[in-house]
Amino acid sequence: MIPPIRLRPMMLSDLDYVQTVETGAHNQPFITSWERAQHEGAVRFPDFRQFVIETGPGCERSGLVILQGCRNAQKSVEFKRIVLQPKGLGRVCVRLLKQLAFRDLHAHRFWLDVKKLNVRALTLYASEGFVEEGRLRESVRAGDGYDTLIVMSMLDREYDARVALGQEAPA
Repeated sequence: MIPPIRLRPMMLSDLDYVQTVETGAHNQPFITSWERAQHEGAVRFPDFRQFVIETGPGCERSGLVILQGCRNAQKSVEFKRIVLQPKGLGRVCVRLLKQLAFRDLHAHRFWLDVKKLNVRALTLYASEGFVEEGRLRESVRAGDGYDTLIVMSMLDREYDARVALGQEAPA
């Protein structure tokens, strides 16, 4: 059973935890981590929303989420990053983030890019209604080589259709 999950706004006091999770051996191959100064800037910049994922009755830190473009005039919100520790919370977190993007931020488009080698995330995003838009071939460093980023998105009308079909929680 998945414990209750909540998103708490990230604070500067969380940055040691954030850096530890991002640079963890199980996460590093799948994300492009930021330096501390980047996180500090994003905490202060209103176009970003950074959250610490907390689980269970003790509100234990279980990961982080970054959204970008939250004040974007085009209503295009980027799902910049999710890092989970432990694994297994992805689906419930993605559903919570879709609610946040479409219901609270009134996004028209909710989009992300994901490394091609991250098959688990690609499968999850596709099963949650994200549609592949294209590929940025060999656009990020990965070990001794490069990896391709796959761009995926969901539009507000697609989200609304999923709600109508019972695939998303109603408002």
